[in-house]
Amino acid sequence: MNFILNLVMCSYVAGTCLPPYQHPILFTDGYSCMIAGNQESIIKLKEIGEAEVNKHKLFIKFVCTETQGTAL
Repeated sequence: MNFILNLVMCSYVAGTCLPPYQHPILFTDGYSCMIAGNQESIIKLKEIGEAEVNKHKLFIKFVCTETQGTAL
């Protein structure tokens, strides 16, 4: 089994979330997928910047889902 990482960006202020983003890489185990989810969340929040994150009260949630696909 492999794992797909899906990330979702949400705003507490707007009370909405963007459609999920599926990470292009499949992971060989749940651990590596979860580590990547945390790292990708940090990268995206830094790209957006502190002011925008605080203004819109943004947060990112993610899930790692098992799949039958082949890891890259």
